Amino acid sequence: MNSADNTVLKARSGSMVRKTRETEIQIRLDLDGSGSYAVETGIPFFNHMLEQLALHGGFDLEVRAAGDIEVDVHHIVEDTGILLGKLLEGCLTEKSGITRYGSMLLPMDDSLCMAVVDICGRANLVYNCSILKGSVGGGSNSFDVQVLEEFFKAFVSHAFITLHINLMYGSNTHHNAECIFKAVARALRAAVRREGRNTVPSTKGCLNP
Repeated sequence: MNSADNTVLKARSGSMVRKTRETEIQIRLDLDGSGSYAVETGIPFFNHMLEQLALHGGFDLEVRAAGDIEVDVHHIVEDTGILLGKLLEGCLTEKSGITRYGSMLLPMDDSLCMAVVDICGRANLVYNCSILKGSVGGGSNSFDVQVLEEFFKAFVSHAFITLHINLMYGSNTHHNAECIFKAVARALRAAVRREGRNTVPSTKGCLNP
């Protein structure tokens, strides 16, 4: 079984449920929220990253995820990216009146990341984050940060956006990962913002896949 069902969408907000043999994930998203969040994936560091996405994106976000983390965290991380991408794409409907583009150059202590997004209806991820290596946390809460690339691949592929992430430098693994999520959140915040117009920002007249 591999499905995304129980979908409820209205203008710029909605919820979705995804169930597979490996994971069960529920997400609620409001693009015009206040940055509030309630996240529980069973993976503490991943929770922390999704909370950054909500707070700095100005979105209201609820995530409830369960799955086979005794095998690997990969499945929950990737499937959360899939569902969040689908939900973002659904919440934006025809994308009329949005800014479309957003960018952020963001520092976090020793780390610096640039994120640039185009809500264009075409899925493309450029992920220049080769220095993001290693694990954070300890014991059963250890998290390999390289799996975060799979989150962004899944997110971009199902949101149908172009996203460039350039982690320019940084020596602390936690800072590097958090810097990425904050930069992406701020770029998304700018891109989905309404500009007060009622037209689609494209000479084609549409930004859908």
